Amino acid sequence: MTQVTVGIVGLGAMGLGIAQVFAASGAAVRATDLSARMRDQAVAGIAASLDRRVAAGRLSEAERDATLARIAIVERPEDLASCAMVIEAIVEDLGAKAALFATLDGVLDPGAVLASNTSSLSVGALAGATAHPGRVLGLHFFNPAPAMKLVELVAHDGTDPAALALARTLTEAAGKTVIACADRPGFIVNRCARPFYGEALALLEEGRSPAEIDAAMLGAGYRMGPFALIDLVGADVNLAATRSLAGAMGGHPRYHVFDALLRQVESGNLGRKTGRGFLFPDAPGAPPADAAEIVLRIEATLANEAATLLDEGGVTEEGIDTALKLGLNFPRGAFEAARAQGLPAILARLCDLEQAAPAPLAGRYRPSDRLVALGDPARRGGRVDHR
Repeated sequence: MTQVTVGIVGLGAMGLGIAQVFAASGAAVRATDLSARMRDQAVAGIAASLDRRVAAGRLSEAERDATLARIAIVERPEDLASCAMVIEAIVEDLGAKAALFATLDGVLDPGAVLASNTSSLSVGALAGATAHPGRVLGLHFFNPAPAMKLVELVAHDGTDPAALALARTLTEAAGKTVIACADRPGFIVNRCARPFYGEALALLEEGRSPAEIDAAMLGAGYRMGPFALIDLVGADVNLAATRSLAGAMGGHPRYHVFDALLRQVESGNLGRKTGRGFLFPDAPGAPPADAAEIVLRIEATLANEAATLLDEGGVTEEGIDTALKLGLNFPRGAFEAARAQGLPAILARLCDLEQAAPAPLAGRYRPSDRLVALGDPARRGGRVDHR
C-alpha cells in the first residue's frame, strides 16, 4: 500500500500534536510554519513529546525513531503540493486562514483535501476563498492532540462526500474517533459546553458557591466541575469563547455573558495560570444537601442545548453524546443524562426555570421542540408552543 502524505501548516502546540498523530500512524508528514524559528524547533518539540512516552513505557525507542523519520519540515506551503490532505493549524483568524487556503488550493492536486483545525470559524467562509470549495472541510482536533481521541469532522453545505470520506479514513487510521457535525457555531463540543459553564454561573449569581456547584457535579460522576474547568482553561479564554458564540447565535439568552464571569476576568484571577480562580487552588469539598437539584438543573440545560443542535441537522444523538464524553470527559452525554434523569423531569425543570427567569434571561430555558418530542413520542415531528 502506498504511504499517504499529510501536510500540516502551523507548528504551534496544536500543529505539532497533529503532526505527531499522523506520523505515529505511519503517514508521511510534511509540515511548515511562517516562522523560521518554529520550523527549526519543530522536530525537537515532537521528539520531546515522544521521549515522554518512551519514559512512561508507552512507546519503544524504535517506534519513536520511526515516527520522527516520517516527519519532514519544509519551508513554504507551496512545498506541500504532493500531500493527499493538508491541515492548517495557524492563528484563529479568518483572513489569515482564507489567504492560506487560496495559496494551497492553487498547488494541491484536485483530489486532495484541504482541512482547517478551526474551533470557531465558518468552514464555508474558508471554502469561499478557494476555487475548489468541495475539497474544504473542518478537522477540529482537541488539545493535546496526541492524547485526545475526539476529532470533529465539519462539512459545509458544499463539501464533497469524497473529501469527507478521505479525511475520515485518514483520521480514523491515526487512531481518532471522528464525529460528523455541521458547519454551525461552536460545532458540537464548544456549543454544547456553554450550558455547563453558563448555568453554573447563573447559580453563582443566585448565591451558590463555586465549591458547592463543583462538588455536586463531582458527586454525579463528572471528573471536573464547571468552575474547575474554567480555572483550567482560564476565565479570559472562557469569556472570549462565550462572547464569540453569543455573537454568532444572535445574542440568544442561552449564551448570555454573565456578570460573574466579567467580574472574574476584571479581577485578574483567571485560574491556574494566575494562581487563583473561581475555585483554584481550593478543593470543592463535600456535595451540598441539594446536590441532585444542581445536577438536574445543569443537565437539563445541557440536554436542551444538545436537542436544539440536533434539530438544526448534521449531527446525531449518539454523535453528540460521544463528542461530549471524549471532548469534555463527561461521564455521560447530554441525551444519556436526560434519559437517566427522566425526560419529564428535565422538561419540568426547564419550564420552572423559564417561568422564574429574569428579563435578560427570558427564553433561555424554553424547552426546544426536539426535546419535547423526545420526551413525548406522540408529539414527534410536530411543533409545540412552550410559552
